[in-house]
Amino acid sequence: MALLRAFSHFSAREIPAVDSDTELAAAPSAHGLILSMVTESTPLLIVAPSSRVADEIRDEIISYTGKEVLEFPPWETLPHERLSPKSDTVTKRVSTLHALATRPAQIQAVVTSIRGLIQPIIADLLSEEFPVLEIGAECGLQQLVLNLSYLGYARTDLVERRGEFAVRGGIVDIFPADCEHPVRIDFFGDEIEELRFFTVADQRTFAPVTGSLTIYPCRELALSEDVKKRAASLAAEFPAIAEMCEKISNGISVEGMESLAGALKPEMSSLLSFLPENFKVMIIDAPRAQSRSADLISTNEEFLEASWSTAAMGAKAPIDFTDQVGAGGYFELEELKNEASRRGFSWRELNSYQSNPELENSLDTFASVPIYNSKVEPFIEDVKSWFNAGYQVIFSAMGSGILERYRDLLAEEELPVRIIKEVNTALTNDAIYLLTSHVNHGFISERFKTALITEKDISGQRSSSKDSARMPSRRKKAIDPVELKPGDYVVHEQHGVGRYIELVQRTVAGTSREYVVIEYASSKRGQPADRLFVPTDTLEQVTKYVGGEAPSVHRIGGA
Repeated sequence: MALLRAFSHFSAREIPAVDSDTELAAAPSAHGLILSMVTESTPLLIVAPSSRVADEIRDEIISYTGKEVLEFPPWETLPHERLSPKSDTVTKRVSTLHALATRPAQIQAVVTSIRGLIQPIIADLLSEEFPVLEIGAECGLQQLVLNLSYLGYARTDLVERRGEFAVRGGIVDIFPADCEHPVRIDFFGDEIEELRFFTVADQRTFAPVTGSLTIYPCRELALSEDVKKRAASLAAEFPAIAEMCEKISNGISVEGMESLAGALKPEMSSLLSFLPENFKVMIIDAPRAQSRSADLISTNEEFLEASWSTAAMGAKAPIDFTDQVGAGGYFELEELKNEASRRGFSWRELNSYQSNPELENSLDTFASVPIYNSKVEPFIEDVKSWFNAGYQVIFSAMGSGILERYRDLLAEEELPVRIIKEVNTALTNDAIYLLTSHVNHGFISERFKTALITEKDISGQRSSSKDSARMPSRRKKAIDPVELKPGDYVVHEQHGVGRYIELVQRTVAGTSREYVVIEYASSKRGQPADRLFVPTDTLEQVTKYVGGEAPSVHRIGGA
């Protein structure tokens, strides 16, 4: 779907140039449209205030343009948190950076969250060549095994999870972190004779792999010889972390070893350093993004102090390790803004409101559609009014079943209705068009006589509900803090079972936000329980405990 073609009667000329100083402000429901029009001529790094907003904007731009939009997800963990990010997250990050480096002319948009922007990246992450598998290619089995181990894949007897591989004679099974199913590689000597997907349940192949398959790392911290030497040196200097460092020095990947990245690979870069020269930076909802950035930096510093300034790994005395690992901490937003200026990247903001309402705003022609809260009658009356006034009226849903239902409802009112599968040219205003897309909320423009309405505008639903082919590890059912009672048990994806205490409001960098307070067992005997403050707009990693008996509360970190 390339929905933007339907709106050829207005163009990106209505939007101030990305390099200009004009403030950009528009209704949030029009952000996807505006960004899509900009990316038609200007490649963008789009930075959203949260991962949820980033996912929604990416899906909308794909629906509007029909083109590829790269995703750069943040780690689920903090840089100094002694937990490793998920393998599929790492693979997605590396594959995006690799695409920017190898085919920059084909990329018009990269979407990330503020957390993804401020997180440091190992400077030489792309210095290694990643294995490319295809039938007929010369690829020694033993060399492939060494490469997989180096890239962070774990060798097992039976492949069941992403990031695992197994070897049986001349066959290698591997579960790439960016694939829905594992892959079986059948060798004839050093040549790949067959590549097929197989199912985890019965380990049987079911479909061939078409084309080539690039194997990206499962960990961003590769265990190179230099890293091994640094780990051995740290083990001797800091006995408290000797167990972890000794394993790393022996080439063994350890849970949470990324928290040592600042000491093992101190040469860090920002995402900006991986962007092609013609890119621009666009920050969505800048006040909220700045608040989130300040909050993340503060929380990460607390984890740094808690992890390395107290007794660790069974040590009897605290260790002062903050100077060594500090390089791996988040960048300040102002620091990145200065870097963008040095590199010649334009840095713009697209907000929901103007800082000065009295100034002229060319984007105020795009207004939000009313929320109907499942009341169909007002929706039909509005559609009639717009259609009779000569508006171009489009209704969008995420499934064909919804389209058929609304086609029947509108047809009962004797309105001309057409369901279309593709948009190839501008749509006329002699019918109401129904189509499928991942646009979350619509907009109205009196100036251009256009109305786009979505099923979520009618239902009143604000959160994403699309049934897409996401990785199973990404499926979450976030809690509603309003439904929690003090003492309820909740499960944080990284830290495990905790107890809900309260909903509080804190002010960070001049912006107030609500936080869910979760209590965990004390990390030190005889000390008060630890508490974790989770912003209410980033609750995708927290679910309500549904077990039968009262569980034991974990320590922060999941122990």
